[in-house]
Amino acid sequence: MQLGVDSVVASIEQRLGQLQPELLEIQDQSDEHAGHPGAQGGGGHYQVLIVSRRFEGQSRVARHRMVYEALGAMLHKQIHALAISALTPQELQEAFPP
Repeated sequence: MQLGVDSVVASIEQRLGQLQPELLEIQDQSDEHAGHPGAQGGGGHYQVLIVSRRFEGQSRVARHRMVYEALGAMLHKQIHALAISALTPQELQEAFPP
């Protein structure tokens, strides 16, 4: 069964909820990659901004692993490509001061 784009985004949001995000933005960029040979299997291209205290003290690689683990099998079916920005609340505040 192929999930619609809205269902995929909702599933990503639900699965990443286990990381207790304070901010979660998911952008579907699949239209920008129409005709891309790797996306012909139906998987979409997504960009995720996730801000969580769970990332404190974790390297960038460890943060990405946490996201990949949360998404599980979606990475092999519904998601073809994923761009991740994983920040702590402090890093977000430093990057975008009030």
